[in-house]
Amino acid sequence: MGTVVQLKNKINNSYFQLKDSNEQKLTLVEERIEKKLDSNVELVKEMTGYHISTGGKRLRALLTLISSKLCGYTSGSRDVNLAACVELIHSATLMHDDVIDNGLIRRNKKTLNNIWGNQSSVLIGDYLLSRCFEMMVEDGNLEVLKLLSSTSSKIAQGEVLQLQHKSEVDMLEETYLKIITAKTAELFAAATKVGAIVSNADNKKKEALEFYGRNLGLTFQIADDTLDYNSELKLFGKKIGKDFFESKITLPIILLFQKISENEKEKIKNIFSQEDKTNGDFEYVLSLIKKYNIISDCYKKAEHYINLAANSLSAFEESEDKKIMKNLTSFSLERDF
Repeated sequence: MGTVVQLKNKINNSYFQLKDSNEQKLTLVEERIEKKLDSNVELVKEMTGYHISTGGKRLRALLTLISSKLCGYTSGSRDVNLAACVELIHSATLMHDDVIDNGLIRRNKKTLNNIWGNQSSVLIGDYLLSRCFEMMVEDGNLEVLKLLSSTSSKIAQGEVLQLQHKSEVDMLEETYLKIITAKTAELFAAATKVGAIVSNADNKKKEALEFYGRNLGLTFQIADDTLDYNSELKLFGKKIGKDFFESKITLPIILLFQKISENEKEKIKNIFSQEDKTNGDFEYVLSLIKKYNIISDCYKKAEHYINLAANSLSAFEESEDKKIMKNLTSFSLERDF
């Protein structure tokens, strides 16, 4: 995977360019989130404060900010408020994810459920969503309210669909795409479309940014799922195998199952049917992934969505913001953090 090493600096720079170009607004987003999550209930305050301290890329919030700029939004704070709203939806889904998956570590820190238990974590996730809906109502735009409430519904349905197909190694690729579209890509699409809505952009630009966000999100999730089986990335210190040990069926396993022999299929089925998997089981799966060149196949699939995302920006005039967004598609595919 020499291409990962080759692209590393270029890819990281595209993200940092996005962050740097929206630095002042992003600071306001952080302040807005902190203020909105304040509470008189001590445990709520403690847990939300801890969550904020864990940080994150804030990619979805940044997508709202840069999409607003791309569409000419210059005055007011609606972009900041709705970027914070999008980020709160994302944070709430992560909290619920950690409860469902019994996740113990996120961003190299203990998860909320690891420290305070599942019950409190679910309720804090709900608290974030309720605060988010308050912010939508405060914005007062029915199109925004409809978009973000619909997106929250789709994310929940995606979670249920993934649970429904847990350990199903012969899952259809179509089903996998439905899952990651709902769980990940729809929020990316909403984040970018919101930027167009607050800017009063025409329908063509709204649709272009929604299409960009959705395909960027698909690329992002395929890359994330592929990283989890890419043993080469031990070079960058990224722990792999999380999806495997949680019995999540993702694109590497789906593509692998299409290529392997009948005997290998039986063994893979048996491994994923076990509640407790061993490191030896994981090493066996990694050996098959290497044998059948699955990592390369996954990246080829993702490149299709990269091209769709990049091409959708043709609706906009050339600018520094457009260049950053175009480069961001590569970041989503080959990132290592």
